[in-house]
Amino acid sequence: MSIGIVQPYLFPYIGYFQLISEVDTFVFYNDVNFITRGWINRNKVLINGEENYFTIPCKDASQNKLINEVKHAMTDKKRGKLLRKIKFSYSNAPFFDDIFPIVENVLQTESSYIADLAMQSVRQTSSYLNMDTTFKVSSEEYNNTDLGKAERLIDICKKEKMTTYINPTGGKELYNKEEFLNDGVTLQFIEPSLKEYEQFDNDFVPGLSIIDVMMFNAPEKIRDDHLTAYNLV
Repeated sequence: MSIGIVQPYLFPYIGYFQLISEVDTFVFYNDVNFITRGWINRNKVLINGEENYFTIPCKDASQNKLINEVKHAMTDKKRGKLLRKIKFSYSNAPFFDDIFPIVENVLQTESSYIADLAMQSVRQTSSYLNMDTTFKVSSEEYNNTDLGKAERLIDICKKEKMTTYINPTGGKELYNKEEFLNDGVTLQFIEPSLKEYEQFDNDFVPGLSIIDVMMFNAPEKIRDDHLTAYNLV
């Protein structure tokens, strides 16, 4: 049985969902420090053939706060502006009519906290793609914020009775496989591959939000071709 433990990101890129597809349980790690200029409240879409950031504004966001403590500053006006931006960019995409309502629903989530919007974006996307991974939220489950970085992750694995922990490839610089193995947990890293797909008549721009992937690809193609394009090391 395997587990992934990652901060909640807003409509993250395909690599995030490759990790979700690989594990049995996925934990939204929402009681760690907020990352400014990270992916918790922003991502990238395609506008006029080029990558372009979209951002959910936050109130007093700081790396001294936990993710689940940060409130967003979305207003009806800002929500409308963002939705118009996405509609302008993708209204002619083949799956616009299926995907735009998902984006609308997420942005209308009835919560003041950015983590809730981010988690909702992942949950709704996963539902659309028929992924059956179990989701959990760290702040609601484990009560272990007093532990060190690696110790917290190992503790979560033990509490969930998981024998394999799969981490994004960036974790290679942070975590030691031997330390996890000493506690009975096999640590692996996922290395995503970003497969090309048609984006109107533009040159392919990789690494955009999952919104872009879904706008141009049927869910079964995403599951069969894109969610499987990774290696475990």
